[in-house]
Amino acid sequence: MSSVKVALKDPYTEKRIFTARLIVAGIFIGVSMLLLVVRYFSLQIVEHDVYRTQSDRNRVQLQPVPPKRGLIYDRNGILLAENLPSYSLTIVKERVEDLDQTLSLLQELIDIDEEQVTKFNRLLRHRRPYAAVPLKLQLSEEEIAVISVNRYRLPGVEVNAELARHYPQGELFAHVLGYVGSINEHEQFTIDEVNYSGTNEIGKSGIEKYYEEALHGNVGYQNVETNARGRVLRVLERTNPEPGKNLTLHLDAHVQQIAHEALGDERGAVVAIDTRTGGVIAMVSTPSFDANLFVGGISSRDYGALRDSPDLPLFNRALQGQYPPGSTVKPIFGLAGLYYEVFTPETKVRDPGWYQLPNDDRLYRDWTWKLRKTGHGEFVSLKQAIAESCDTYFWELSYQLGIDRIHEFSSQFGFGSQTGVDSTSERSGLMPSREWKRIYKRLPWFPGETLNVGIGQGYMLATPMQLASATAVIANRGKHFTPQILKQRDDEMVPVPEQPVIEVSDKHWDAVIEGMMEVVHGIRGSANMIRQGAQYKMAGKTGTAQVISIAQDEEYDAEQIAKRKRDHALFVGFAPLENPKIAVAAIIENGEKSGRAASVVRKVFDAYLLDQSMLHDAPSKQPTSVSNIAANMMVDTAL
Repeated sequence: MSSVKVALKDPYTEKRIFTARLIVAGIFIGVSMLLLVVRYFSLQIVEHDVYRTQSDRNRVQLQPVPPKRGLIYDRNGILLAENLPSYSLTIVKERVEDLDQTLSLLQELIDIDEEQVTKFNRLLRHRRPYAAVPLKLQLSEEEIAVISVNRYRLPGVEVNAELARHYPQGELFAHVLGYVGSINEHEQFTIDEVNYSGTNEIGKSGIEKYYEEALHGNVGYQNVETNARGRVLRVLERTNPEPGKNLTLHLDAHVQQIAHEALGDERGAVVAIDTRTGGVIAMVSTPSFDANLFVGGISSRDYGALRDSPDLPLFNRALQGQYPPGSTVKPIFGLAGLYYEVFTPETKVRDPGWYQLPNDDRLYRDWTWKLRKTGHGEFVSLKQAIAESCDTYFWELSYQLGIDRIHEFSSQFGFGSQTGVDSTSERSGLMPSREWKRIYKRLPWFPGETLNVGIGQGYMLATPMQLASATAVIANRGKHFTPQILKQRDDEMVPVPEQPVIEVSDKHWDAVIEGMMEVVHGIRGSANMIRQGAQYKMAGKTGTAQVISIAQDEEYDAEQIAKRKRDHALFVGFAPLENPKIAVAAIIENGEKSGRAASVVRKVFDAYLLDQSMLHDAPSKQPTSVSNIAANMMVDTAL
């Protein structure tokens, strides 16, 4: 048996296999290193700027810095609208892990109702990436403390310091200034998205809305370094915002307060205009409301109380109230009769206490019919007709003028069109004509309707602003200014535009103004009760406007009529008689007696001509508000 030797090792083969594996491993490692080097090169060199930018975005944010809203002053430098420090709760969606959970947690911590959450979700749909969306404004100190303690549980949630609008005068200027409120979904589509970055409120009505662009200013920006939770560590760079312009108005806070107090609990309006400039001295509508309720968002309960009140406190009667002007327009129609040479100042009309159209059985009874059946005397002239408000005279005058000439002439005084005052929601009233009735009523014009318009009734409607403006035109003997609330922006004066002068001869102006003077200072003047103790002479015209119709064979009895169906009381006037400075229109809804409105106007005259006579000729100043300085410093520091 032979033995066979078997080789247990093959060094050559093993060496060859090992060498091959080593080469493959080396190649793999080499390629991997090459790929790593290439990737490093790409990241560090080729794409350095891209990734540096992305890194900076995680660490550095560009935040908007909202501008400070401009302040508003009256003509004497009294602050009407200011900015006070406030805190708001905001959320940046991109930094929140679970938005629904965060909202639920916040509702457990502080008082946040579903209405605020719904509004937040609407705003969230239209905001820019990484933009902070407000959830609740005007946080209390207790709410700020609760959020601060739980901050570690609320990534993406911030408490921001800002300036909130405040109206020191409360309800006194609510209708003329208007108010600011939270930007709603509709407004987000109309505003400049960039300029309103970081701004939560916008003007909603009145001066705040009309001059929104000037008051708002221009947004600024700042680069800030943040931590992983998005909280600001430091400010790297800042471009300051441009603050809104401060506005000085023609309004006189003292006159405004006197007019408001004179109206008291009545529903009514007062408008006072400087006859020399067209500046609106006072614009009051009662009842009013506290505009501060709307800053930051009014609650449903508070808004419902205002909206559903039968006294309509949100309704601006000075600009939106359209009333039959009654006898307050008789001086204008009397002037029309002189202008068209239908009557002369000496023309007299027989007044038996009633008027009858040719071939018409209806009797149009003068307002004196209930007191006496003989009217104002056998024959009445223009002066007496204005002083005693003789309906019979103006029925005859309007019949001879005709509606076409009445419409043409009264339109020059602004009736039937907006005055152009710098505010919102002004209505145009109504100066009827044949064409108007044919279009809107699809009926012809009847002579009896001319008689109704001739004493300021029927289809004719006017706002208190229109009546005050027309009265100022009479005081200026045809010179017409567009009513203007704004006096100056910062130090820039705002000119008041003039309208075409109404060309009427001086003797005709004299005749009408003399009649208006007799209304107050005449023995039988319809408002002679307000002349007592006057240190100046004034001119005016009373008026009552029917709310309901009275049948021909019935008499008006206020005791048998519900309060809200009684006649409106009106008065227009200007003073002093020589070189007039102020024209005023007042209405008291369902006030019945025009003397009540006349007494309101007398108080406004005294407040402007006597109480502050030293202030009106002094240059307007804008004192710096201490509260606003402190507020601005606080917010700047917080940001």
